[in-house]
Amino acid sequence: MRDCVRTACEDDMLEIARQLEQTAVRFNPVVLIWPGLACVLLGLFVWLGGLGFRRALVAIVGAVSGGICGFFISGRNIVTATVSAGLAAVIAIMLERIFIAILAGVLAAVLGFAVLAKPYIGIEDSLKRYPEYETENMTVFLNTSRSVVTAKAYIADFVAETKWILLQMPVYNWAIIAALAVFFIAVGFSRQRLTSAFCCAALGTMLIFAGMILLLLYKGAAPISRICQNQSYYLGVFAAMTAFGTTEQLLFCQRIKERLTRKKGKSKDGKEPEKISMSWRNR
Repeated sequence: MRDCVRTACEDDMLEIARQLEQTAVRFNPVVLIWPGLACVLLGLFVWLGGLGFRRALVAIVGAVSGGICGFFISGRNIVTATVSAGLAAVIAIMLERIFIAILAGVLAAVLGFAVLAKPYIGIEDSLKRYPEYETENMTVFLNTSRSVVTAKAYIADFVAETKWILLQMPVYNWAIIAALAVFFIAVGFSRQRLTSAFCCAALGTMLIFAGMILLLLYKGAAPISRICQNQSYYLGVFAAMTAFGTTEQLLFCQRIKERLTRKKGKSKDGKEPEKISMSWRNR
């Protein structure tokens, strides 16, 4: 029995999102619920407290990035992807400052693209052709493997649409994105703590958004279409959450770290050690 039959048609990102949302209600719940909950919980932790565990977060992000790159470069070889993930994690920890600066630049470029891509989302073009999933047999639910395969196909459609938007952007938009990336990389080298807080807040917000989208897809609430149709509102929400997370971590994560340092520095009788004056004799 056919579940998803591809035919050529003219699509845009909104149409792909609409088709995905119609199909997602037939996915196996395991494919959406558990990853969605994991993304939300991990996102909340990174959004509000990632700065306190910066080295661990750098290792995880490095491993994920290296694994993804190795997976696609090696022709989807799992062993190569695993080795790449391990090497990337080690390199990220060893070059933590450089890695955080580059990560800030990448995040800034992604956010800049999201803002500048607004005029191109929903624009149809006769030269663009994407696969469409027929809506027949909508009462037939997909098993886990079929759900994963179908989700991968839709992700490929979104990637193709993103590439098309990039090609349609004028040169000055590319210049703006490049300038944002360079600026945030420069700030990353000069203001490492501020950049780390921004990276944690932005990554945490992305994970929360991703998790909520997965959960709402399972409920049939059409979250992707709503985001595409109300981009300004959701970009504002994203910016506000990132700003709040950055400020909160700068204020509270440092205090928690200082308290932990004081506890470790206490003597056995429970008294805090005397502070050493930083005169020129002690330097």
